[in-house]
Amino acid sequence: MTTTSGLVEVLKRELRSRGITYAQVARKLNLSEASVKRMFSRRNFTLKRLDQVCQLTQGEFSDLAQALAREEKLLSRLSLEQEKEIASSIKLFLVAVCVLNHVDPDQIVALYDISKPECIQLLVKLDRVGFIRLLPNNRIRLMVSRDFTWLPDGPIQRFFKQHAHSDFFRSSFDRTDEHMVAVNGMLSRASSAVIIERLKRTAREFSELHNNDLKLPPSERSAMSLLVAIRHWELQAFVDLRRKKPPSTSGNRT
Repeated sequence: MTTTSGLVEVLKRELRSRGITYAQVARKLNLSEASVKRMFSRRNFTLKRLDQVCQLTQGEFSDLAQALAREEKLLSRLSLEQEKEIASSIKLFLVAVCVLNHVDPDQIVALYDISKPECIQLLVKLDRVGFIRLLPNNRIRLMVSRDFTWLPDGPIQRFFKQHAHSDFFRSSFDRTDEHMVAVNGMLSRASSAVIIERLKRTAREFSELHNNDLKLPPSERSAMSLLVAIRHWELQAFVDLRRKKPPSTSGNRT
């Protein structure tokens, strides 16, 4: 991500957190709302316009630069050893997921069968791993970025496959806040690339909505899991029915 793109992403989050709309930005810049949306989507900003929009947030351009510098030091993924440590204990993994969702220690203790001293011990372990920084009065600073993901086929994903996969699908997915669809088809490489990019975009939107809702108390948020996947795959029962290719007879004489 370029510096300008990073600054624009930080600015977008600041605008959302303050409830400032594109229409308000358009009035500030004396542009149409469509032009502002296009400018944000293309991340096509001059430094002067960035500074003008910053004024709407009652901040300065330097504040954006400092926020971006802090974010660039955060981890988008852990190392294999870090994930192994977190996956070694179900309670440690639980507390890690809670702090990712900005659930504080008192709320963790109220929700789960974990005592306050035990919760603090687990937070100390997460601090030692480098996942968080445990601050005075048990305040928590996450050391992972907003686009943080677990390692592909790493300890956490393998834990999910072993323990949570069947439980996740033990649902009829018929609630108003649930949805599942299975689609089979045959795609070219180009079409597959298009679909993969759209799935990545959906995952990013999920993360953005999660971050937008962090200001709400836990009582107004529900734990939700989004599973996004696409792969080369055919049901084994179908594979078993495929016609076997006859052996090659090229080069044989009759």
